[in-house]
Amino acid sequence: MKNIPYQEVKEKIENAESITLLSHLNPDADTLGSSLGIYALLTKVLDIKIEIVNASNALPLYLDFLPNFKKIKHTMDYANSLIIACDCGSVDRLGFDLEGRDIINIDHHQSNTQYGSVNVILPSYASASQVAFDLFKEIYEIDGETATCFYTALLSDTRYFTTSTVNAEVFSIAKALVELGAKPDNIAYHFTQRRPLASLRILQRALASLRLYENAKIAALSVTKSDIAAAGATVADMDGIVDYAKSLVTVEIALFAMETDAGIRISLRSKTVDVSQVALAFGGGGHKVAAGFTFTKGGVQESIDTILEKIQALHLLS
Repeated sequence: MKNIPYQEVKEKIENAESITLLSHLNPDADTLGSSLGIYALLTKVLDIKIEIVNASNALPLYLDFLPNFKKIKHTMDYANSLIIACDCGSVDRLGFDLEGRDIINIDHHQSNTQYGSVNVILPSYASASQVAFDLFKEIYEIDGETATCFYTALLSDTRYFTTSTVNAEVFSIAKALVELGAKPDNIAYHFTQRRPLASLRILQRALASLRLYENAKIAALSVTKSDIAAAGATVADMDGIVDYAKSLVTVEIALFAMETDAGIRISLRSKTVDVSQVALAFGGGGHKVAAGFTFTKGGVQESIDTILEKIQALHLLS
């Protein structure tokens, strides 16, 4: 059953002197679409200072069509603002020291650490924007700008309505967002026809690294820092690479290992297997069929080998 604290959220928002909307590090369309949607809504109904912030310097530019995208800052200016965090499973992934801050935590990750003063977390939902829509439609009137942002986030996190989280309610919400002003053709255009050349160059290098394990039930792709530099790619250019490995007919678990200055960033995907168990074992999180974490020590192949051992230890393919 839904247990959404509408009144508590409304009171916190309307008693706030200022508000800071935060999305997670290395942002994707769900975290940005959800926060931009709430920003568009609140700036119209409230007469207080509101900022939208992301700690990462690089944002996915294909989302620059979203309302207020250019207003996203990289530093927080309001010291005592109410924090509204979107699509972020743990407070450290927001990238700021939020000790003692009042936080509304809006998410759909089962692994969410419940770090908010108010936690609105619905793990059965397809996206954080679906949670945000269910929450805010009962508090304020949703307009076209907010609907555009929420629909974009929903389209992204369902991988164009193909994930196991898609059900009749998801399509009902998509229909409602379109009726409120979201334009599916325009949003789909920005997802499918604005790829930078660097994204194809890094995909080529990732596909060249393909290795199969456990009788082709596991597929691993990887890129090194030198690959990324040679392709001129950013983190955003590598969104979706892991899905190419998952698309192979025999594969149950796919992993993508990306070497960064902070360590080896791992993305896990599966068709039915609960890969969140692997992510949680290494301090990460996510959903049953989509999870991730970062190894701060070791190289790419060492990281892949460690994951393979953990999959065996957890008997995920038995």
